[in-house]
Amino acid sequence: MMSRHERLRRQYLDAMGIEFWERRAAAPAQAASSQPAEPLAAPGAPQVSRLGWDELEKTVSVCTKCPLAATRTQTVFGVGDRHARWMFVGEAPGADEDAQGEPFVGRAGQLLNAMLFAMGLKREEVYIANVLKCRPPGNRDPQPGEVEQCEPYLIRQIELIGPKLIVALGRHAAHSLLKTELPLAKLRGQRQSYHGTPLIVTYHPAYLLRNPADKRKVWEDLRRARAIVEAS
Repeated sequence: MMSRHERLRRQYLDAMGIEFWERRAAAPAQAASSQPAEPLAAPGAPQVSRLGWDELEKTVSVCTKCPLAATRTQTVFGVGDRHARWMFVGEAPGADEDAQGEPFVGRAGQLLNAMLFAMGLKREEVYIANVLKCRPPGNRDPQPGEVEQCEPYLIRQIELIGPKLIVALGRHAAHSLLKTELPLAKLRGQRQSYHGTPLIVTYHPAYLLRNPADKRKVWEDLRRARAIVEAS
């Protein structure tokens, strides 16, 4: 029989919205699944895969899972249509994004807006996010441990949106999502996949600001991406 102390403990946990964990007898052995199990959250922490939009954004805003929490001004969650068919993913916020709390708002963001306009899209009609939700100091490259801690937030955003296509913007975003070190030139021009969603790799707008001659290559990538979306 459950003690009075245990009954009160469960009532408090339930009132705080914390799921009660109880040891159970070992289940019969089963064949190993091809999908990796989601790691258990810390006691009292929410399971990211169960969060809705509001809870997810709040969780990201107070996240301290990696050292970037100590140097950020604010988190950069994402922006756009939460039912979008298109999703664009960069590597990490820069100085402008860290200051404003919105991805792609500087010169690179203006170029991304122009790219969208060329395809007949508005910024409000797509969803834009980054692999990392916090700015790395000095805009350095994302580190593997930071990507590992932050990626569940991006995965949950994708699950909630259900986009027809993801466009990975730049080498670091492509490497983080596809878990590869292949050069961008070898990743472009192919239909990739990220957790079951079709993915196309192209250059980051910031790269195009330095190398405007490659804008034609990006247009080829975006035409390929549009064909995938229209065929879905």
